[in-house]
Amino acid sequence: MIASAHPAHLLVVDDNKVNRMMLSRNLGLQGHIVETAENGEEGLEKIRSGTFDLVLLDIDMPVMNGYEVLEACLKDVELRQIPIIMTSAMDELDAVVKCVELGAEDYLTKPVNPILLRARVNASLEKKRLRDEQRKLFRTFATKEVAEELLRTGFSLGGKQVTASVLFADIRSFTTIAESQDPTETIDLLNEYFSLMFDAITDNGGTVNQMVGDGLLAMFGAPIYFKDHGEKAVRAALQMLERLKEFNQRQIARGKTPLHIGIGIASGNMIVGYTGTQNRAIYTCIGDTVNLASRIEEYTKEALRPLLIDNYTREGLPDDIRVEDLGRIVFKGKHQAVNVFAVVAG
Repeated sequence: MIASAHPAHLLVVDDNKVNRMMLSRNLGLQGHIVETAENGEEGLEKIRSGTFDLVLLDIDMPVMNGYEVLEACLKDVELRQIPIIMTSAMDELDAVVKCVELGAEDYLTKPVNPILLRARVNASLEKKRLRDEQRKLFRTFATKEVAEELLRTGFSLGGKQVTASVLFADIRSFTTIAESQDPTETIDLLNEYFSLMFDAITDNGGTVNQMVGDGLLAMFGAPIYFKDHGEKAVRAALQMLERLKEFNQRQIARGKTPLHIGIGIASGNMIVGYTGTQNRAIYTCIGDTVNLASRIEEYTKEALRPLLIDNYTREGLPDDIRVEDLGRIVFKGKHQAVNVFAVVAG
């Protein structure tokens, strides 16, 4: 038997020792790295703790059967990416079809034919490779959360109403900085700056969905909802300011101009979804809350404070985040005054 040109890390889950040995031997001869589990519970533990490219899963097992393992994997955002081939006796064929309908990649009947095993495994691994490349491509142009939603639900223009928080950030006097240096230096500066800011945002569950020049827009609570979206947005902003201090220390040490930023956060109802055309679209948010966050960010210049939030964001903050009431401000385009707070860095 010819070994696979692309060996993979496989898991065989079967309560029958002979079946495990036969499958492991055949897959090993194909050049793959194979681990085994003798029941569903042990198999699920290994799937969760390992990095498997494919799982061969028996249906009828003690402790936890194949149905239960399959359902647990499909409910997990990370595990559902692993292709699962169901294995069963001929009289369990209806059960296997049900598994495939639920989301299993393929099935094999016992005793497993080595040639058919090789074909099914290679086909499943190739499909996984293509999906991984697609996922990687999506994540180049979108966040992990948006990419996963796109892969899961498909693309369609339109949106839905959600309650979330929006963060706007902008570099102060960036035009002046850009004019004083070579364009390649400006690109390198932005890449390093955005890398630090993105990490602070994503570490707190945020989704960066727009970059315009030196500014960025991030959402918290969409596309994946969490109740404490306002708190997470503020903690992300505080981390952004802290990381900017470290960034500026390196800038000064290199004889470069340090950066100063303004951050505005607002919480409330908004519409999120894909906007554009069928040929070109972005995942974004629109609504009064989004506009308010932008206005608050602009007001940081006048208030001489780097981080400002609205009252709805303030209401969701724990006591360890200190704020200062700056009073009620009437922003351009707004008829009613908005209570604005400055977040005090620790």
